[in-house]
Amino acid sequence: MSVIADKRTRFLVTLSVMSATVMQVLDTTIVNVALPDMQGTFSAAPDQISWVLTSYLVSSAIFMPLTGYFTDRFGRKWYLLVSVLGFTITSALCGLSLSLNQMVIYRLLQGVFGAALVPLSQAIMMDTYPLEERGKAMAIWGIGVMVGPILGPTLGGYLTDTLNWRWTFYVNVPVGLLSLFLAWKVVPDSEKKSRSLDWLSLSCMAMAIGGTQYVLDRGNQDDWFEARSIKIITFLAAISLLSYVLLNFLRKKVKPIFDPSLFQDRNFVISCVMMTGMGLGLFGSLVIQALMLENLFNYPTFTTGLTMAPRGIASMMAMMLVGKFSKLNPKYFIFLGIILNAIATYIGTFYNLNISPGWIIIPSFIQGFGIGFAMISLSTIALSTLPPHLIPEGAGLFSLMRTLGFSIGISAVATILTRHTQIAWNHLSGFLQPFNPAVAHYLQALSLKPTSPFSAAVLANEISQQAQMMAVVDVFIMISWSFAVMFPLIFLFKFTKLTTKTHATAIE
Repeated sequence: MSVIADKRTRFLVTLSVMSATVMQVLDTTIVNVALPDMQGTFSAAPDQISWVLTSYLVSSAIFMPLTGYFTDRFGRKWYLLVSVLGFTITSALCGLSLSLNQMVIYRLLQGVFGAALVPLSQAIMMDTYPLEERGKAMAIWGIGVMVGPILGPTLGGYLTDTLNWRWTFYVNVPVGLLSLFLAWKVVPDSEKKSRSLDWLSLSCMAMAIGGTQYVLDRGNQDDWFEARSIKIITFLAAISLLSYVLLNFLRKKVKPIFDPSLFQDRNFVISCVMMTGMGLGLFGSLVIQALMLENLFNYPTFTTGLTMAPRGIASMMAMMLVGKFSKLNPKYFIFLGIILNAIATYIGTFYNLNISPGWIIIPSFIQGFGIGFAMISLSTIALSTLPPHLIPEGAGLFSLMRTLGFSIGISAVATILTRHTQIAWNHLSGFLQPFNPAVAHYLQALSLKPTSPFSAAVLANEISQQAQMMAVVDVFIMISWSFAVMFPLIFLFKFTKLTTKTHATAIE
């Protein structure tokens, strides 16, 4: 696949692949707010309805690394067409589901077809634009990737409130058909290559990724390693990962799923590590803010989405700036992005139950700029020094690391919030005793006495809210540190300046 010189064709290719990307990333978050309604429709228990999310994440994580293999076998255009068509059909089937079992099966298939859409779009954008405009290409791609996680809860809440939960899936159908038509017309194909698949290594990799995703998704709900199922799946995932590594080193004649030379590229490896951390910080912040606004401040779902929307607006603005100044050393954008993220999440450590909406909106805006600066620059650097034939595999692995970062962020937030709420509850409860004058003073302001029938309920509710707020602050402390520890990695990059004459020229 070569650079497209015609700007009109390039625009149509961009529109095609980015509509597919937005459709896929939107589906990772838009369904979350509709889970309570689905639970009522299917008469499912809370631990059962969570499989609507888990099934999609697990199947998507398993098939995402196979992007390079299927691209070589079938060509980039045909693999994109199959993925978009399959994702659109399974989205419609999810909306038509009549039982929880049907929904889980269709979500598994939706994850299978949607797994390649993000890495494929990234690889196509990298190849469609000339080398000196790849920063601009990644800025456009990044806007599409960021739209889903940020606007998903808002759009999902609106569709669920005004129509019903099924429209969170139906909304993919017109977008998918548009993307399919444009891809058929304008996306150029890549050269097909004869390539075998190591089924034994694939099985090991699938068990390792699927097991890890399951543990991250279900760990907090099942009390982590107190649950026998978590212990067993963690052990199987570890053994599978070790087996995968040994098989790829010992069997020299079999081509591995991932080319080992990927891990010899310093920029790619560091970008993957930092992208995992960025995924943790982004999704961790999104999850904790949504829980705080809805559970502690009693914001409606749609209002919560609007309050968090400035993060998405700022991200898009930052990505446009990165695209405009794409010739600058990406070191500065990454450095600035991490600083802004750290500042925004550090502000969250001063939260309390009396804060105004400005305390949410302003840090969200700051973090949005940080995310836009850092994530786009990382996406550009990750693939910029890879040989062209490794870009599809690299894009698949890079997207997988971002997905794992999202899962780690969700799990970390859920665990800290649950455990630290319990710790804070026990700590605060110790101050509820008749000899504490603050207790009598607090009840007196509410025209209650310590012996009043409603006093115990009022105090319990207040302690519960304060304990949750203390746990929220602890989560923001963790997220702030996750950004801070990434600073040293910036200096390990071998920064490059892309030109039309050379693939990459190192600039120290």
